[in-house]
Amino acid sequence: MFPLKNITVYCGSNKGILQEYSDQAKALAKEMIKRKIGLVYGAGKVGLMGIIADEMLASKSPVYGIIPQKLVDIEVAHQGCTDLIVVETMRDRKWLMAEKGDGFIAMPGGIGTLEELFEVMTLNQLMYIQKPLALYNVSGYYDKLLDFLAHVGEQGFLKPDQLKNVIVADDPVNLLDKMEAFEPTGIPDWLRKKKQ
Repeated sequence: MFPLKNITVYCGSNKGILQEYSDQAKALAKEMIKRKIGLVYGAGKVGLMGIIADEMLASKSPVYGIIPQKLVDIEVAHQGCTDLIVVETMRDRKWLMAEKGDGFIAMPGGIGTLEELFEVMTLNQLMYIQKPLALYNVSGYYDKLLDFLAHVGEQGFLKPDQLKNVIVADDPVNLLDKMEAFEPTGIPDWLRKKKQ
């Protein structure tokens, strides 16, 4: 079983148009609480970010918020975080979030969420980290992205195992079960050959 003490969750600073997004943010928080998993996130108090943080904090579960000073200055930081870490830049924020999480979940979100998702995919691909990455595919939110990534693979720009290593589920129990079953693969053949 892969040890998941804290999970970094990437999600929207908006709620989106479907109530399901908010409901499933709460459902994910409840399942993390049940498994005694802490939350690492971008420290926002708005949108899906605020919803999952509030749900975790209501049960006294640990919430580690990481946010650049610029966003603190415009008052979007969640002051209720167990630990609010203020950094200088977005790059600092992303790296610390990647470092502090034992695994990653991308919920529905915008371009910031997509950027973070692809950065973690890249870090895993290049072996800077070996941690589970999951798409919480609420209401089929990521279906079209998965279709596009399959197309990227078909065109020879993504190795099959790189896409296969991305966990996809539409309910929190299945999602976290799959993350806990994650097994690091070691150095892939394509990277080993480049090192020789």
